[in-house]
Amino acid sequence: MRPKDLALALLVILVWGVNFAVIKVGVVGVPPLLLGALRFALAAFPALLFMKPPKVPLRWYLAYGLTISVGQFAFLFTAIHVGMPSGLASLVLQSQSFFTLLLAAWWLKERWQANQMAGLLLAACGLVLIGSAAGPAGAGVSMPLLGFLLTVAAAVMWACGNIVTRTVSRYGPMNQLAFVVWASLVPPLPFLALSVVIEGPDAIASAMQHIGWSTFAAIAYLAWAATLLGYGLWTHLMSRYATNRVAPFTLLVPVVGLTTGWLVFGEALRPVHFAGGALLMAGLLFNVLGGPLMTRWMARVQQHRNAG
Repeated sequence: MRPKDLALALLVILVWGVNFAVIKVGVVGVPPLLLGALRFALAAFPALLFMKPPKVPLRWYLAYGLTISVGQFAFLFTAIHVGMPSGLASLVLQSQSFFTLLLAAWWLKERWQANQMAGLLLAACGLVLIGSAAGPAGAGVSMPLLGFLLTVAAAVMWACGNIVTRTVSRYGPMNQLAFVVWASLVPPLPFLALSVVIEGPDAIASAMQHIGWSTFAAIAYLAWAATLLGYGLWTHLMSRYATNRVAPFTLLVPVVGLTTGWLVFGEALRPVHFAGGALLMAGLLFNVLGGPLMTRWMARVQQHRNAG
C-alpha cells in the first residue's frame, strides 16, 4: 500500500474511533433510529447538488445503502442506546473484519495469504484480550447481552457492505465520494419508517422540538466526518486494494474508541486494554508488512540452501 493511502487509512481510523463517543452523545438527545435518518439526510444534502451520480446500477446504490448504512447503524445506534459502552462497541464492531474475509473468500473468491492469516490471528488475540475485561454492571465495564448481539449484527451488515463496495468497483474508476453521497439518499426513508413504527411519532416530535447544539453537532459529525469523509476514503481504498488488505485496518478503531470513551465518559480502560491494543497493532503491521518481509526471509533461506 502506498504511503499516501496508508495515511488516508489511518485518518479514517481516527475519525471512526471518535465516532462512537459522538454516537453516545447523539442518542442522548435523539432516538437512535431517528438519529440515523437525520445523519444520512444531512450527508446527502446539499452535497449531492455538487456531484454527479456515478454510473452504477440502482440496485448497488440500494444494496450499499441498506447494508453499510441502514443495517449497520440501525443496530449500532440501538446497541449504544440500550447501554453498550462506546469503547466496547468500537471493539466488538471490528469483528466485521473477520466476517468480511469470510464473505470475500466465499463471494469474491479472494485467497488469504499466510501473513494475512497470521496477522488476523494475532489481532484476534488482541480482541479476545480486550473483551476479557468486560463484566457485569458494577465491575467497571458493562456489556449488556442485547447490546453485544446488536453490535455483532451491525458488524455483519458492515461486512456485507464491504462486499458491495468491492463489487461496485468492477464498474471502473469513479468518484467514490459521489457514490457515498448519492447512496446516502437510500437510508433516510427506511430509518424514518423504522423510527415511526418502533420509536413512535410522539418521540420523534419531542426530539425535534428539543434538539440542542450538542445533538446537532453530533449529527453534523456523523454526517460529514464519519459518513462523507470516512466512507468516501474507505470506498476509495476498498476500490484500489483487495478486501483482505484494507478491512484489517479497522482493527485499530478500538484503540481510538476505547481511549475516547475513557477520556470523555470515564469508561474503564485497564492495562489489559493497552495489551490488547498492542496486539491489534502488531497484527495489523504483520498483515500489511508481513508479506514483503516473509518473501525476503524465504529468499534468504533459499539462498543459504543454494550456497550450502
